[in-house]
Amino acid sequence: MNDPSPSDVVRVHAAGREFVLVGTAHISRESADLVEQIIAAERPDAVCVELDARRYEALAQRRRFEALDLRAVIRNRQLAPLLLNLILASYQRQLGGALGVLPGTELLAAVRTAETHGIPVRLCDRDVRVTLRRAWAALSWWRKAQLIAALVQTLFEPPQLSEADLRALREEDVLSRLMRELGEAFPALKTVLIDERDTYLAEQLRRAPGARIVAVVGAGHVAGMRAALTADRSADVTALETVPPASLFARAAGWSIPVVIVAALVVLGLRRGPAAAGDDVLFWILATGLPGFAGALVAFAHPITAVATFLAAPITALSPFIGVGHVAALVQAYVRPPLVRELQTVTDDVRIPRRWWANRLLRICLVFVLTTIGTSMGVLFGTAELLRRLF
Repeated sequence: MNDPSPSDVVRVHAAGREFVLVGTAHISRESADLVEQIIAAERPDAVCVELDARRYEALAQRRRFEALDLRAVIRNRQLAPLLLNLILASYQRQLGGALGVLPGTELLAAVRTAETHGIPVRLCDRDVRVTLRRAWAALSWWRKAQLIAALVQTLFEPPQLSEADLRALREEDVLSRLMRELGEAFPALKTVLIDERDTYLAEQLRRAPGARIVAVVGAGHVAGMRAALTADRSADVTALETVPPASLFARAAGWSIPVVIVAALVVLGLRRGPAAAGDDVLFWILATGLPGFAGALVAFAHPITAVATFLAAPITALSPFIGVGHVAALVQAYVRPPLVRELQTVTDDVRIPRRWWANRLLRICLVFVLTTIGTSMGVLFGTAELLRRLF
C-alpha cells in the first residue's frame, strides 16, 4: 500500500503506546478507502471512531430520526438543540449529495473493517445531545439569535460547488470546516464543538486497551488530539459530560420580568381597587395570549394547540422554568405526531420553506418558534403598558 499523505495519518507515541490518527472528510469516498487500508495494514489492538452510541445506531440503521422520542425531547427542553442538529445534518447532507457519498461512510467503514479482522471497536465521541446542549448553553440569547440567523441563511442558500470546491471538500472534514467557520464568529461554539471534543476523544484513546490504537476522526480534530496526547495529561471526562447550570445572573434575569409584572399588578390592584385589578389581569392575559395564539395560527397548528397556547402564555410568561413554545410544541406532538415517512425525509424537507408547514416534525418546530416569538412580543408590550399605568 502507498503511504498516505502526512496530513491524512498522524502517528503519536506517548507512554509507550502508539496512536495512529486517521484524519478523514466525513463525506469522502477516498477517506473510506483510506480507513479500510490503514486498519487492514496496521492490525491495531483497538479501533476508535468519532461516534457516540446514538450516532452510530443512526448511521448503521439509517434511522436517525425515526427512533426519536420527540415528546421526551420537548419535555427536556431540547427542541432548540434538535432544530440546530437538523440544520447541520441538512447542510452536510447537501454536500454529501454533491459528492455522491452518504455522510459517515468512512466511520461505518472503520467499524466494519475492524469487525472483519476481529479488532475491538470503541465509540469514543461524546454524546451528541450533551455536545449540543453545552454549545447552546454557552451562548447568550443574542448570540443564539445570531447563530440561528446564520444557520437559516446557510440552510436556504444551498452551497454552489465548483469542481475546485469539490476537490477541496474531498480532502477536508466538512463538518469541522463548518464548525471552524462558525467558531470564528462564535468562539464559544468552537470551544464546545471542537476543542472540548479534541480533549474528550484523546482521553478515550488513552483508555482504550492495547499498545497500538487506530483512531478514525474528522481531519479537523487531528491537531488538537495530537497536542492532547503528546501532553499526556488526563482530562476530567465527567466535567466534559456535564451540562453547566445557568449562572446566578441568568437565573436572576429570568425572574426579573415575572417579579416586575406581579409587583405591578399587585400595586395597581391596591391603588385602584379590585375591579381595576381585574381589568389589568384581563389585559395581561390578552396581551400575552393573543400574540401566542396568532403565532400558532401562522404555524398552522392544530386548534387544540392554538387554544393551549392562548391559555398557557399568560402563565408561562411568569415562569423562567418553561416557555410557551415548549407547551405548544408538546401539545402539537400529541395531537399531530410526525409520520414515519416525514421523519425519514426531514433533513431534505428542512431546507425547503414550504415543507416546514407540510412535515409534521418541522411544523412542531415552527409552532415552538412562532408561539415563542409571539408571546415574547406580547410580554414586552404588556410589561411596558403595565409600567405605564403604574407610573
